[in-house]
Amino acid sequence: MSETPDAPDAPAGAELKLDEFAASEGQLPEVIGDEEKSATDLQPVFDVPVNISAVLGRANLSVAQLLQLAQGSVLELDRKVGEAIDIYVNNRLVARGEVVIVDERLGVTMTEIIKGEDAAA
Repeated sequence: MSETPDAPDAPAGAELKLDEFAASEGQLPEVIGDEEKSATDLQPVFDVPVNISAVLGRANLSVAQLLQLAQGSVLELDRKVGEAIDIYVNNRLVARGEVVIVDERLGVTMTEIIKGEDAAA
């Protein structure tokens, strides 16, 4: 088990609570023991902005084909109707899902969470 980083004003070896930890330290303190964690433990990151993209499909076009697109043009994507869409968070694949309609607006239902090494696929 590695040592927990010390706060600037704390005595050597003192444990830090998540809410006391300075973001400028660059790393989070190690979780010690079998404490049960809750959403309030993540409160320091609640305001961190993330970019979420739901990708319906992709298409490759030449510049000439792109310039020919106009209102009403149909762009064929590489996915079939009903096929799962990819959900990216900060340009990293994290899930797959299905398009749904909620109160006359499009939405996405996550059907599969992609873990670590599977995200590269």
